[in-house]
Amino acid sequence: MRAKTAPIRLLLVEDSEPDAELVLDELERGHLEVVAERVDDEAGFTRALGTTPPDLIISDLSMPGFSGYRALEIAREHAPSIPFMFVSGTMGEDAAVEALHAGATDYVLKHNLARLAAAARRALAEAAEKRARERTEQDLVRTQRYESLALLASGLSHDLRNILQPISMAAAILHEDPREEVRRAGQLVSECAQRGLEIVASMLSFARGSHAGGEHLQLRGLVDGLARLLRGSVPSNVTLKVAPIASDIELEGNHTELQQVLLNLCLNALQAMPDGGELRIETRTEELADDFFAPAEDCVAGRHLVIDVTDTGIGMPDEVRARLFEPFFTTKPTGTGLGLVSCRRIIGNHRGCLRVRSAPGQGTTFSVYLPMLQARASTLTLEEIPPGHGERVLIVIERAGKLALLGRIVEDHGYHPVLAQDGSLALQSLDRDGLPDVVLMEAEMSLMTGVRTCAALLERNYAGPVLLIARRDAALPEDLPPLPRVRRIDKPVDPAQLLSTLHEELPVLAGKG
Repeated sequence: MRAKTAPIRLLLVEDSEPDAELVLDELERGHLEVVAERVDDEAGFTRALGTTPPDLIISDLSMPGFSGYRALEIAREHAPSIPFMFVSGTMGEDAAVEALHAGATDYVLKHNLARLAAAARRALAEAAEKRARERTEQDLVRTQRYESLALLASGLSHDLRNILQPISMAAAILHEDPREEVRRAGQLVSECAQRGLEIVASMLSFARGSHAGGEHLQLRGLVDGLARLLRGSVPSNVTLKVAPIASDIELEGNHTELQQVLLNLCLNALQAMPDGGELRIETRTEELADDFFAPAEDCVAGRHLVIDVTDTGIGMPDEVRARLFEPFFTTKPTGTGLGLVSCRRIIGNHRGCLRVRSAPGQGTTFSVYLPMLQARASTLTLEEIPPGHGERVLIVIERAGKLALLGRIVEDHGYHPVLAQDGSLALQSLDRDGLPDVVLMEAEMSLMTGVRTCAALLERNYAGPVLLIARRDAALPEDLPPLPRVRRIDKPVDPAQLLSTLHEELPVLAGKG
């Protein structure tokens, strides 16, 4: 069944009511459904043009006190994309050519109205094609701009990560200092470095179109942090209400990305309330069945955490709501049309989904659905992880600063570090001093790759654990040799994760004393 199209909004500039009826009858005879507004002076034309822009303008050439040429001039100045046609009984060939040069789309003589419907249909089709072409060109320019931005983000994130990782590892050493003020300073440095690394991961996620990796988060901490960020943005005529949240509700996700989503939704809500109102952030849980999700959504039925962001603003009609998640669609003069697209991508990467409820004059609610976190084992602190007993740890890291810091971390916890800045130096150490108890190295190295180094270890009959340091969003190399015990350590290296893994992989040696 063919979908019913919306009627054509027609602005008819005509002083004669009988002539106006002839025009409308001819359009109806040509199977064009129109909703017409008739005007016959400049004030009425300007008002109608600015109130609800029409799809088509049809104008007589001359009227008492107003002319079709003047109407064309106003239309080309204020609404150049709207097709403009003349229908006149007195238009000669010279006048017709002049009108077309001035920007008219077409002209029809009143004694030959039979071609009016076809001319109107062609004018509307050409205008729609021109708008589509302009949108495509604008989208192409935006796409090229964001490709350049992605390259810039990738380069910046690489440089920033190289700066922040040593800071993060050095802060872990400060945690062991006996002085309380030094430990507090170390904790502050560690938290700031970690948030910086999360921002870097989010930049890389944008550049690669991938997910930046997750962690266990407290919902209350996430929303409290959002409320702090919003305090400077909420105008005095808007009330911010955050519903109480239990302290034990946890979820798995990327703190920076989820906060980015919620902040984006809240800022959109504030912009929808220019005259003031109320912004509410509420949470609940809901059991969702398979049929709740769209086929394209990578979600699993079960219990979900729901975060509702509600405003009492202007709301939106169905046609706007239906296009909210289209790339580059925006209702703001300076908008990019990518904010909500990015939000949906981030929530999708968390195996969740976004829903929106809205109506004109009734406000808007965006609902973020995220899967509830399963019960997890408790995480040990550095002090709770049993120390080593002098086991030899071969550490292969190309950057000298990171190499020294990791050596210091494992040494302070009772292990004996053997440091090498590349795979060839590591092999020289093996040939000189014998096999270590465990190998810790980067999966990606430039001088001698992790794969080649692992192959050389296998050739030397090394059968101990190999801990490979790799980005959270990167898979381990497919051509990795079949070593018996390979573990992954996420980059940036978390000292607690590293030391826990060492303890787990060396249970026999660690138990000697």
